[in-house]
Amino acid sequence: MNAYVGLAAEKYDLPVYPVLINILKVSDSKIPSRYKSSIAGLKSIQDYRVINLWEVDVNIALQLQIPSLLPFVPMLKGGENEPIIREALQILRADEELNKLETVLAFFATFVLDTALVQDIMRWDMAVLRESPWYTEIDQRGRREGIISAIETVLEAKFGTEGLELMSRVSEINDLERLNEIIRTITVTGTIEELQENL
Repeated sequence: MNAYVGLAAEKYDLPVYPVLINILKVSDSKIPSRYKSSIAGLKSIQDYRVINLWEVDVNIALQLQIPSLLPFVPMLKGGENEPIIREALQILRADEELNKLETVLAFFATFVLDTALVQDIMRWDMAVLRESPWYTEIDQRGRREGIISAIETVLEAKFGTEGLELMSRVSEINDLERLNEIIRTITVTGTIEELQENL
């Protein structure tokens, strides 16, 4: 964040108001609004505004017809139902400039509605959407969170609090295949010591 603010200020020679926009809620952890670093006694601090889309009321986007928010309607507070998404789609399609954002709206709609329903609402082939790098990245992230949650549940059920101590190591793994292997390993391992060796 610090680097982006510095580069923007230098490039445009204007004051910069940094904003971090979070699209998907992946945990209940508090999201920091300040970046701090320290080296050799020198400190660098950068404050920035945090906007979590899941806390923004969907009516703001629809009533004011804010172009930058309309594609994110499914992610907004109260925007996860079919009539609201259809309303956002109508607004986008009514404007020649905005109708290009329909793909983005469809992409985010798949997180809150069944894919077949989204396909019906949008009237186009979801294969195009699945090829999107956004879809792949967020789909992988969602699957990873699900597997990690399953590992945590299995560890606690089998080894109690001692098993949960391994979660710090597990949560550092991003490879989905490796995470699935860990679930299989937990189920066939008899002792926590054995499991620690296998991890």
